[in-house]
Amino acid sequence: MPETFELTVGPLYQPKRIDAYLASALEERYGRKRLKEALDAGQVYLNDRPAKPSSLVKTGDRIRGQAVTVLPSTLQPENIPVSIVYEDKDLLVVDKPAGMVVHPGAGNKSGTLVNALLGRGTALSASAGADRPGIVHRLDKDTSGVLLVAKNDRALRRLQAQFQARSLSKTYLALVKGRVEYEEGRVELPIGPDGKQRGRMRVARDGKGREAETRYRVVRRYPHATLIEASPVTGRTHQIRVHMAHLGHPVVGDEIYGTRTGNQRLGLHAARIRFEHPTSGKTLTLESAPPPEFAELLKEAEKSR
Repeated sequence: MPETFELTVGPLYQPKRIDAYLASALEERYGRKRLKEALDAGQVYLNDRPAKPSSLVKTGDRIRGQAVTVLPSTLQPENIPVSIVYEDKDLLVVDKPAGMVVHPGAGNKSGTLVNALLGRGTALSASAGADRPGIVHRLDKDTSGVLLVAKNDRALRRLQAQFQARSLSKTYLALVKGRVEYEEGRVELPIGPDGKQRGRMRVARDGKGREAETRYRVVRRYPHATLIEASPVTGRTHQIRVHMAHLGHPVVGDEIYGTRTGNQRLGLHAARIRFEHPTSGKTLTLESAPPPEFAELLKEAEKSR
């Protein structure tokens, strides 16, 4: 439901765009998207006149309007066990199992991580969208490991800002096929949609991709596979999987970019996430140990001669 707001502009060094001013002044209540929607709909008034996003405000100006804080949601809480690595009043870090979709979408209306979080009564930020409350970032369905969730809008915006600034870091364990030649390396190749197969990405050298960078180092070598630690600097869809497949070392169990044997799981696990707490500013490093089925992949790799 829409909520009303009224405020008087405090001391400003120089005039400022109203959209930027409101995003800062009302940070605790609304996200930028909601405020833009209100401005575009003519629901914000500057000195009793409809304001545009580019309208300039100055000291003493009066602003009033209304904006939606929470969109109606049709998501259903479900009693699904979920492992929590860390939790406080602003956020939680979940240890997502392989096989679980993060939020509802086409073909996945239930059984998702969001349904599970709602089922435990967790308060979640609404700014991410009605179908993905609290979700700061995603993990592929078949990838396990740590995933960051925001409980309120301020935490969501501040955590997303860290992703955009690339000050937040994620580290994955990836079991890839073949012998990776160098002990450590970096892949800087743009990634974009494949265009031929829905949901598949590719290295795009034709100007249609977005910049992507993955750094990696070898952790352990097996007869026909290599365990690496991969750190994506950017956050493109399937980034590690696409980059490693391009090098000739697809992730084990990857049926999209490589091959999969039987019920073999994807050899990709989000092992660690490091970020600045959105309220305290303290640096948190949270980890997830590889689950038993990932450890089984490593045993199979060791036995393969």
